[in-house]
Amino acid sequence: MNYNDFKFLSFDCYGTLIDWESGIWNAFQPLIYFNKRDDLTREKVLRNFALLESEQQKKNPSMLYPEILFNVHMQFSKQHDLKSNESLDKEFGDSVKHWPAFPDSADALRILKKKFKLVILSNVNTKGFASSNRWLGVEFDEIYTAEDVGSYKPTLANFDYMFQNIEKKYNEKLQSILHVAQSLFHDHVPAKHFDMTTVWIDRQNLNNGGNWGATKVVDNLPKPDVIFKDLISFAEETAKN
Repeated sequence: MNYNDFKFLSFDCYGTLIDWESGIWNAFQPLIYFNKRDDLTREKVLRNFALLESEQQKKNPSMLYPEILFNVHMQFSKQHDLKSNESLDKEFGDSVKHWPAFPDSADALRILKKKFKLVILSNVNTKGFASSNRWLGVEFDEIYTAEDVGSYKPTLANFDYMFQNIEKKYNEKLQSILHVAQSLFHDHVPAKHFDMTTVWIDRQNLNNGGNWGATKVVDNLPKPDVIFKDLISFAEETAKN
């Protein structure tokens, strides 16, 4: 791929830049500890989260992400016979600010910032992303959230919102945007609907038999144009040409 063909990199944030699986797993610990349960493994919890989150987002496209998480926590508690309360549900709903960045994200983004305009296309709310941006070490040129659009990826409207805003502000078409993401479900499927060029940051090592984790399983796999195991590998490759 000739990376000089692109002016913008659009990023999914959670799963690509922010280690949301560790953040989600950590945020469930107060509930699990409160109920003294030892049968709820990380794999089981994340898999269940993936289903509950996508269901909540589909049913409530205009609901802010902290409320989505609040409801996911309640539903998870009911499904697993766990005692919860409003305080625990709210703590989980407000947990995004505690989710850590991947160790390579800040270094990689600073390399990429030298060559491209950086765009966020995220499924959280504006305030939630602002709390995560502190860990990422760069200023993004454009930030588009589910709160701005009124829906959640993989809804096509989120990508269309980004295309319209970039064309209006920069007079550039979607062909100038390279989409960089971990989630096949949230990002690569809708991106390929628009025939975007995409980079798969395969944090979960799915390409080599890894685990879907907190991402809903996709039956008909999209075909990203290139695959990297992490973000720094991608950044270093773009710097070569």
